[in-house]
Amino acid sequence: MSWSKLKQQLESFLCPVLNGRVEYRAPGYRYLPDKSGICYITVDKKNVLNMSDKTNSIRWYQTELEIKNDPDIQIPVTNDDIETVRTSTKGPVPEDRLIVMARSRKSSEHAKELLSAQASLSKSNFIVVANKFLTTPVEESLESNDILLNILALVDRRVGKKRIVNMSEKMMLKHPAVQYFYELRRSML
Repeated sequence: MSWSKLKQQLESFLCPVLNGRVEYRAPGYRYLPDKSGICYITVDKKNVLNMSDKTNSIRWYQTELEIKNDPDIQIPVTNDDIETVRTSTKGPVPEDRLIVMARSRKSSEHAKELLSAQASLSKSNFIVVANKFLTTPVEESLESNDILLNILALVDRRVGKKRIVNMSEKMMLKHPAVQYFYELRRSML
């Protein structure tokens, strides 16, 4: 499918409030036909997400420690997580220490997921991901670990107000780029 047709289909799925504000751009260079697509997603004519550039306005994490120490990322700990830690320690450990250990384990897992998603985004071919988005249900795109699929689903008109409001807890665990588009969509409600 040609880029112009793909862009037209993607923009037809934009929610009415964001129509004209969010634009997809994937410049192609005729001298480099084998180069994977570079994606720019702009909001109000400002380049917000550039897949090939780590220095854009969305924060890109460099290390696992940076993610674990970020105060904006709040990782909820369930009783199951605490029980898993309790069984693995095999000894008397104070309850408050179990919570700290469970949170540390979950934040390590979350950091690894964020870093791998970020790495796949920078290597991703936007056109391939956009075609996948157009052929899969929007629910799958929202639940996916792919940052770009999440973003495309969040600005989709098929995702209603009620679903956006109910997703706030899930969005705390997503990549900052996904959180940015979630907040953008939520501010339009």
